[in-house]
Amino acid sequence: MAETEKKKGEKKAEAAAAEAPAKPGKVAGAKATRRAAARAAAGPTARLGFLRMAPRKVRLVANNVRGLPVGAALAMLKFTPNAAAKPLAKLLRSAVANAETRGGHVDVDRLYVKTLTVDGGPKMRRFMPRAMGRAYRIEKRTSHVYVELGTGARA
Repeated sequence: MAETEKKKGEKKAEAAAAEAPAKPGKVAGAKATRRAAARAAAGPTARLGFLRMAPRKVRLVANNVRGLPVGAALAMLKFTPNAAAKPLAKLLRSAVANAETRGGHVDVDRLYVKTLTVDGGPKMRRFMPRAMGRAYRIEKRTSHVYVELGTGARA
């Protein structure tokens, strides 16, 4: 009798495994399919997280590059004296490489900077000793940068 109970338990485990999704924690739903469709419709992207520069300073450079063709944007970044130009150029080259790798046959000359957003990241808080035993807080800001490239004529 014990053997038949073991067989029943094994059958239940097999049935549960068959009903379970292939990847644990991933449930295919309407939201996931919409997100995948939006990702497919978007152009090649790249993102840079936790850049150790204040977002306000990075935005000054990002505003000059937004909407330009990739070649012109890289040329502008090369001759921009701001410190944020170097990581932005590297990010832009990464997005172009993603376009070539993932997008298949993409004409690099027709790519342009479609969106370039700079968001604030977490702040590192440090303290500076001041007179009479006081301490002032110093916030070292970080940035999250996201770039999406477009192809063809700009609208």
